[in-house]
Amino acid sequence: MVYSVLQERIMTRPFGDDGNSFKFSMFLVLCNRLVTCVLAVCCLLWVGESMKPVAPSYGYAAVSLSNVMATTCQYEALKYVTFPLQTLGKCAKMIPVMVWGSIMLQKRYKKRDYVLAVAITTGLMLFFLTGPVSSKKQNARSDAVMWGSALMLGYLGFDGFTSTFQDRLFKGYSMSAYNQMLYVNMFSAAVSFCGLVTSGQLLPALAFIRRHPEALSSIFVLSLSATVGQLFILHTIKKFGALFFAAIMTTRQFLSILVSSALFANPLSTGQWLGTAVVFVALYCKTFLGTKVKPVHPQKSPGRAPIKAGYSTKEGQGTSKEYLISSE
Repeated sequence: MVYSVLQERIMTRPFGDDGNSFKFSMFLVLCNRLVTCVLAVCCLLWVGESMKPVAPSYGYAAVSLSNVMATTCQYEALKYVTFPLQTLGKCAKMIPVMVWGSIMLQKRYKKRDYVLAVAITTGLMLFFLTGPVSSKKQNARSDAVMWGSALMLGYLGFDGFTSTFQDRLFKGYSMSAYNQMLYVNMFSAAVSFCGLVTSGQLLPALAFIRRHPEALSSIFVLSLSATVGQLFILHTIKKFGALFFAAIMTTRQFLSILVSSALFANPLSTGQWLGTAVVFVALYCKTFLGTKVKPVHPQKSPGRAPIKAGYSTKEGQGTSKEYLISSE
């Protein structure tokens, strides 16, 4: 919840008397990933695991690149559309996960999954068509909604690829969540730093923070809340299972919309509340129907380590790896 509030605060509200807003999304990604790297190192030292990479570098790099792109699209979207629309759009991540799962992992999904995907899409369209969705800065410009929607589609596509490729790493190599967390975020930090340098945003971002030191404290708390959130995520999945965790995440997204409406004056129309209800009812149905987690028995494949039990779920269902990189 802290992460959600600060995300909207940093990207949509001005700092200082000059009325300038923070515009450097990739700098936020860099800060998040650096803090998470520190957490991953501490966790590996705490549990006594080796810090050596388990998978090939290109495996970590592929997840990192898609994750950086997904997170950047998420932050950038807030410049054009409201936070409630962005949050609801993130709820539709099961659709690209299903698409990528069919392509990359040859997964087969049940009719129920397709029905729920259609229900979520219907709720999103209802929200989109029955009330204002552009950010206040854009003054209801139609092109702003178009750009924001395009960025959210980019987020969903890249995020779906990230989740699916994480699944491949867990299934193909015997690695812990902390190992993947360290190297994926290490590569992500490098990618976001290179992006800042090549786009010429690094120095302006540092200059903005120098002029508005309160922005740095908000960015640090944002990064810390996302990072600490990962510890709660891992503990919840380990202790209570993916079902309970999915219910928590769905509730968190709904509460984020309520908080945004209260704190940042983002009132929703009756139709938008109805669309929100359709989306979250569908998500809860997805959570509580067909939810048994099946541990995967170790299997051997040539040149690879056995699969660790506990990292996969029932065929066609999202696995807990979807939330290992960040709580975003």
